[in-house]
Amino acid sequence: MKGHELVTNRQKIQVTKPIFIVGTGRCGSTAFHKILAPHPQLMWLSGFAEEFPQKPAWNRWAVTAVGNPVLRRLLGTRIKPGENYGFWYSHAYGFAEPGRDLVRSDVTPRVKKQVRAVIERMLTPQRNRLLVKLTGWSRIGFLNEIFEDAKFIHIVRDGRAVASSLLHINAWQWRGWYGPYSWRYGPLSPEDQAVWEASDRSFVALAGLQWRIHTRAIEAARRALDPSRFLEVRYEPFCDDPLGTCRRVVEFAELEPSEAFEQHVKASPIEDRVSRWRADLSAEQQALLTNLLREDLQRYGYDVSGAG
Repeated sequence: MKGHELVTNRQKIQVTKPIFIVGTGRCGSTAFHKILAPHPQLMWLSGFAEEFPQKPAWNRWAVTAVGNPVLRRLLGTRIKPGENYGFWYSHAYGFAEPGRDLVRSDVTPRVKKQVRAVIERMLTPQRNRLLVKLTGWSRIGFLNEIFEDAKFIHIVRDGRAVASSLLHINAWQWRGWYGPYSWRYGPLSPEDQAVWEASDRSFVALAGLQWRIHTRAIEAARRALDPSRFLEVRYEPFCDDPLGTCRRVVEFAELEPSEAFEQHVKASPIEDRVSRWRADLSAEQQALLTNLLREDLQRYGYDVSGAG
């Protein structure tokens, strides 16, 4: 840990080009976030931001301390990047669990001011770029109103794999098991409601619809952005070539090249779960999802052959 950083980081650092990782959830964004976070320029939300959202200096200290192996061992999992929505509950109120995607008109001047202020208190001269991961609703419009120069990275995974993953987690993790009347994503559109009813209210179909709803919301939100501020990263090629993907991301995000970061990427194993959904779902369930999501899967370049 560089001692001088803990002194100089008391200076006010302007928030510039924060980086937001967005995705549907169960899309590989956690693995990607963990790979990217150790870049030496990045400040991110640790467990300290979750537990002590009103003390941004504690998160700043924790992330800065990651470079010290002794402190890292003592603090354990508390110094790991995460979504840590407890931070957002304190500073952006309904941001953590909205019933629809959030747009620019949802931002009040008070929220904009306090979110920018608390982030500024986290940044340091070295770690002067914010990295945040969000899943579910992308909230791109909301964030773009607060940070007009933000960069967005959309992690895309095969919708059938995402649906399968949702189906194999507990109800407290995926509220779709309660039906669309009780989940956190608002009511289904008439079109999607009809699709769900036609499937005999299949939870497989509902999980697929959730992926489609969120990816389409991201596509709609990105239209308001300059293309240079939005990058699409597919999960499957990332697993095949994490270093090549990270180099592309570093260039897109305008981060400084780092040999130490590249060595970290090379040494970081990524569990291959690309084709797991094919073993976890029956042929009938696979066909249901392929037919339901065909148009969207094709748009992202996924193979939809072999389904009825």
